[in-house]
Amino acid sequence: MRPSAILESALYVTDLDTAEAFYGGVMGLERIAKVPGRHVFFRCGQGVLLLFNADATRQPLRPDARLPVPPHGTTGPGHLCFSATAEEVEQWKTRLEGEGIAIEADFEWPNGGRSIYFRDPSGNSLEIAEPKLWGL
Repeated sequence: MRPSAILESALYVTDLDTAEAFYGGVMGLERIAKVPGRHVFFRCGQGVLLLFNADATRQPLRPDARLPVPPHGTTGPGHLCFSATAEEVEQWKTRLEGEGIAIEADFEWPNGGRSIYFRDPSGNSLEIAEPKLWGL
């Protein structure tokens, strides 16, 4: 057996309100859940992007917790790559630069496909790339 897809991906952010504004506004994702001070979740295609306050999610479960999700978290910047066509990669580059967001790298992969890299307000490394870089 093997999983058929990644259902959710998580990033840890330093300021949930700023992250919500960035991912909802700049990235255009639909917010689907929020617990102030703890997390905000967004729909992205067939998956979900989970943004957590790492300090809050590292806390042990309370005895009265409604859902028994184990503690988790990390420190330092993470990475996430969004899928796009070649035309969309160029459109994203223009949009991000128009929002004052620096493009850290823009290149073609040796096996095909273009990627652009930039940062979210918490310093996470974000990428928008053509799926063909992975043969998809």
